[in-house]
Order: sequence, then structure tokens, then C-alpha cells
Amino acid sequence: MKALRRTLLAAALIAAASGPAAAAAAAKAAVAAASAAPLVIGFSQAGNDSAWRNANSASIKTAAALEGITLKFADAGDSRESQIAAMRSFIAQKVDLIAFSPVAESGWDMVLREAQAAGIPVLVAGQAVEAGGLGLYAAFIGSDFAEQGRRAGRWLAARAAAAPDAAFNIVELQGAPGSPATLARSKGFAQAIAARPRLKLLHAQGGAASRAQGRQAMAAWLKAEGRNIHVVYAHSDQLAMGAIDAIGEAGLKPGRDVLVMAIGGSRAAFEAMVAGKLNVAVECSPLIGPQLMQLARDVLAGRRVPRWVTTAESVFPADAAAGELARRRY
Repeated sequence: MKALRRTLLAAALIAAASGPAAAAAAAKAAVAAASAAPLVIGFSQAGNDSAWRNANSASIKTAAALEGITLKFADAGDSRESQIAAMRSFIAQKVDLIAFSPVAESGWDMVLREAQAAGIPVLVAGQAVEAGGLGLYAAFIGSDFAEQGRRAGRWLAARAAAAPDAAFNIVELQGAPGSPATLARSKGFAQAIAARPRLKLLHAQGGAASRAQGRQAMAAWLKAEGRNIHVVYAHSDQLAMGAIDAIGEAGLKPGRDVLVMAIGGSRAAFEAMVAGKLNVAVECSPLIGPQLMQLARDVLAGRRVPRWVTTAESVFPADAAAGELARRRY
């Protein structure tokens, strides 16, 4: 489409030499033809290692098709080198815009500068990146991890307000230590419960955001604390599922004897809520396709856009799970 736009511009310039009326007509025709041509977007996905990531890819592909946008899609297989190669390929193909879901925070400055030199705007999706200078990418679209933590904390605070005589001792199952998501989710949660002394954090542990990790950590805490644990705050659905396993194996009832909160919102989480084992899911949605396509259109139209576009997400308590389960796409 970039080549088409250049051709149309050249035609408009030639027409300008014939006089003002011809120039105006040619410019109008050029704008109309350029607007009618499909946008071409290159998207580099980090990988396909989870249902969440696959739903993210499907959402982007579907949204592009519905918008009439030509999407060139490349899966990096969790390799930064492959992702950079895909982005350079998009630059060589002269796509209108590049979007990518980075496999790491750093290491993108050079390829971002190459895209900038080629006049191709870049959108970052899912995980923010470190960029060596301002303006190397047009915008970031992704979750507000701190707000996810605050939403979990606010839900628990409301639960505590409805049970003024109950204790709420909390354990926190975190994701990768030191990652932006882990730090922000912990900070947001702490902010939301800070003014409520009955909401007391006993233990927190980070690691792989897996079911096995959640089960192992929860089992150790239950062995040490017994019934002194009343709440689990898990940074992922899989960590929550592992905690649920450990709670059941300890002879307790997850969702009743121990409240379980998860950040995620996958189908598995909704099934656990319907079964009464999970109390609330704070959504971390992969379904960014429609927002991403609109953002791409806005950037290419020269409209001012926020530096950070927050993913549209919700909070689902257990009593809403049955009605929502059929609509879960991941």
C-alpha cells in the first residue's frame, strides 16, 4: 500500500502542473483511492505456548479480517532473534504499520530505529519494552497490572466489610520474581488493602506461574500455618488451580474454608468458580484484536493517541461465572 500511495502522490504532483483545478481533483482522487486500499499490518507474536497466547493471536487475526486489514502474521517461537528478523522482513515488505508482542523487555532499539527510518509506525502489545529514546514506537496496548492487583484487593476489602468479625490472613502466589507484572500486581494489591488492618499478608512467593508451583507453595504454607490461612491471592489461573489442589489435599474446602482469588480469567478459572472452588477472577484479557486494529487506524490517520492504551478487562465474581462461561474463548 505504501507503493500505491507514492504512485498516487506522484500523479497528484503531475496534475498540479496542469493548474489548480486539476491539482485539486487529482488530490481528492488520490485521497479516496488511498483510503479504499486495504491497510497492511505486520504482526510478530511472541509465541504459541499457552491457551492465552493462542487466543491473543486468534483475536488479532479475526479483528483484522473483520476490519478488511491485510495481516502479515509471524510467530517468533519465544525467540527475540526470530522476532527481530520478522520485523525486518515487514520493513522490507513496506507494510503500513508493525505491531509486536515482545518476548523480552529490552533489545529492540535497533530494529525500532530501522522501522522509524523507513517511516513505518510501530505498536507494542502485551508487554512494554525499554526503548532508548522517545518516539521509537507510537503506542503501547496492554493490561494495567497494578490495577489488576487493586481490583483483587478491592474485591477482598468488600468481602471483609461484609464479614466484620472474620479474620483475613492472606498468602500471595506471585509470578516470575522481579517481572513488571509481578511487581505491579503486588503493589496494586498492597495499595488496595493498606487501610484495612484485618487484611494481613502472611507470606508471598514468586516463581514459575504454573499449577505445580502453586500447589507446592500452598502445601508448604498450609503445613506451617494450618487454618490460619484464609485467603489466597494468585497472580495467574494456573497458580490458583495449584493452590486449590493443595487446599483440597489438606482436607479443606477451597472457596469456602480458604477464599481463592486469581488474576487471569481463563475458561478453567470460570469452571472452578462454577464448581465453587474459586471465588473471583480478575481478568487479564488476551482479546485485544479490536482495540489494536482501531489503534492502528488512528495512528495511520495521524490522530493523537494515548501513549498507553489499556486493555478492556473486567472482574468476575463466582456468582457471575455460570452466565459467562459459554462466552470464554480461552
